[in-house]
Amino acid sequence: MSPAAGVKEPLLPGSSKSAPAKPPSVSGAVFNVSTSIIGAGIMSIPATIKVLGVVPAFVMIVVIAWLADISVEFLMRYTHAGDTTTYAGVMRESFGRVGSILVQICVMITNLGCLIIYLIIIGDVLSGNQPEGSVHLGVLQQWFGIHWWNTRAFALLFTLIFVLLPLVVFKRVESLRYSSAISVFLAVVFVGISSVMAIMALLEGKTNSPRMVPELDNKAAFFDLFTAVPVIVTAFTFHFNVHPIGFEMDKPSDMISAVGVSMVLCAAIYFTIGLFGYLLFGDSIMADILVNFDQNSGSTIGSLLNDIVRLSYALHLMLVFPLLNFSLRANIDEFLFPNKTLLAKDNTRFWSLTLVILAFCYLAAIAIPNIWYFFQFMGSTSAVSLAFIFPGAIALWDAWGISTARDRILAAVMIVLAVVTSTIAISSNIYSLITGNQS
Repeated sequence: MSPAAGVKEPLLPGSSKSAPAKPPSVSGAVFNVSTSIIGAGIMSIPATIKVLGVVPAFVMIVVIAWLADISVEFLMRYTHAGDTTTYAGVMRESFGRVGSILVQICVMITNLGCLIIYLIIIGDVLSGNQPEGSVHLGVLQQWFGIHWWNTRAFALLFTLIFVLLPLVVFKRVESLRYSSAISVFLAVVFVGISSVMAIMALLEGKTNSPRMVPELDNKAAFFDLFTAVPVIVTAFTFHFNVHPIGFEMDKPSDMISAVGVSMVLCAAIYFTIGLFGYLLFGDSIMADILVNFDQNSGSTIGSLLNDIVRLSYALHLMLVFPLLNFSLRANIDEFLFPNKTLLAKDNTRFWSLTLVILAFCYLAAIAIPNIWYFFQFMGSTSAVSLAFIFPGAIALWDAWGISTARDRILAAVMIVLAVVTSTIAISSNIYSLITGNQS
């Protein structure tokens, strides 16, 4: 029987021990959830503050974090009311096979896009890139010069084999709690150094006053505001890992508590890096803030801080990679082999899927120099569906008769906001591409 069909055990449980595994702690779940949330999205938050202004950006971060917390509560409550342990399973119980297929496709698009982007960013940090003819050296090339062994292809292959592969072969999410804790720490280091650099620049009078509200010079500027919203939504989308993490815990309330703490932590990290990143670089902030750190080295200490910022972020992504890979592998297996035994019990299937995913991500990261806009356009759509549209639809459909009036109102608001903002954002991006105004 497929995991999505209702086996009340973790998505990939350990199978070699007869005694039940010790359930993970709330703190361990906090680290895993926070690691799932803080990925590539953090580097675009400063750019969203440039578009929205400080006050609207803060409000949007808080509102989206709050709605994401509610949507997770929906998912956990309705899943426990039924006979399933997966996101695809609860969608199947509500909407049949179509619902299951939709969520699996969205998870695969979102996760695969994220994994490829992570490898591209890691490659940029280690070996540099040459976007539009401008030379951007990686830290390995700045330290040792340009050699065959620190080219993008070799550096990424080395990282894949000796760093990522040992992490992605774990069969329980809880096994990643220590790497997740390190990952969250590295994200804090990234934020901390950025904040110190911004405060130093502020004290030296090298920053401009932050823009509190957006500049609406014309109609296009107004619609540009909506393109920033999906970026924040994507930054808070981790719903593909709710079930793998949550169903390893003893009680649903523990997962909901862990998500609440994670939302506060991640919202604080996002707003801090957004504000200080904008203070540091002003209106010259790029969609990828790491590019700005590369351009802003004016002294030995400055260069050292820039290298620490870039390396800490690259290491953070390396440790986020296994969590997203875990979810992607489970969903591909459920999609392709719905009637097979649990994935953890079939080593051939487990290793085949693991290696194919890694190989595809590696080849895509080498072949595609920049997929940021493609992922923003496609990934935001699937991310919005996973974070808000699907959980809201589950609560509105209420196949188990447990929705309250408050649940239905929140679900309706969630869906309307998601559909309206996504439609306007997609339309605005298409218009910008057609008219050549895409920055």
